[in-house]
Amino acid sequence: MNPQDIDQRIFDLYDEYCHGGIDRREFLKRAGAITVAGVSGLTMAQALLPRYAQAQTISFTDERIKANYIEYDSPGGNSGRMRGYLVRPSGEGPFPAVLVIHENRGLNPYIEDVARRAAVAGFLALAPDGLFPAGGYPGNDDDGRAMQRELDQAKLKTDMLNSARTLKTHEAANGKLGAVGFCWGGGTVNHLAATMGGDLQAGVPFYGASVSADAVPNIEAPLLIQSAEDDPRINAMWPDFEAALKAHGKTYERHLYPGTRHGFHNNSTPRYDEQAAKLAWERTIAHFRTYLG
Repeated sequence: MNPQDIDQRIFDLYDEYCHGGIDRREFLKRAGAITVAGVSGLTMAQALLPRYAQAQTISFTDERIKANYIEYDSPGGNSGRMRGYLVRPSGEGPFPAVLVIHENRGLNPYIEDVARRAAVAGFLALAPDGLFPAGGYPGNDDDGRAMQRELDQAKLKTDMLNSARTLKTHEAANGKLGAVGFCWGGGTVNHLAATMGGDLQAGVPFYGASVSADAVPNIEAPLLIQSAEDDPRINAMWPDFEAALKAHGKTYERHLYPGTRHGFHNNSTPRYDEQAAKLAWERTIAHFRTYLG
């Protein structure tokens, strides 16, 4: 089913479901009460659920990369240990490093694929699994979302911070670090920029929550902010965030992609916008090449 075949009310319900406002059963129940031109809203809703196998763009056996899972210490986090998906380009390093931060449901196959895309572009990529202290990504987004919600959120961000530090000092890294994240991960990129100061050299938040104005002075990393046009919750934060960035002379660039919805980069659901996602990723890689080398 194509995006234009899905009623806006279904997209709105899906957004509420993705962000934990309602569970899967309630999402499908409310969607089922809607019918448009003889098409059940339930059919539209089911079309929005992710199909990760169909969305893979780079195989884990691709000869251009080497991928494996690693564990590392995470003091102050949810368990003191973390696990992540490390992907390095084939060939000799060291490489500029990019942390790839998942949405609000753990390290799912889409985020692993993004890490492989970053490695193919020449970056040492680490995609941490924030759910590792609770047993790891469970294999489906519904359980993953519930698990992530139950974690101590401050400690979860500490786990991401420790992941960034682990990657920056990895033997295959050249000491320059960038971060890209999506939804919750996008907000976490902003948080890391405000927390790490000069230890983060570049950040690319995709439709992520802004940090508070009083945290902006700590940001040193140039930010490339990727925004969907139809994303009222996130976009409502932008005016205050931009005002603070300007007031403190920060380096930033924002792109608002016309006709897109929150999640437009995720190619596993019909919210995906191929043209916008391709352009946004090209800009992401260019941003990292500019500031990471």
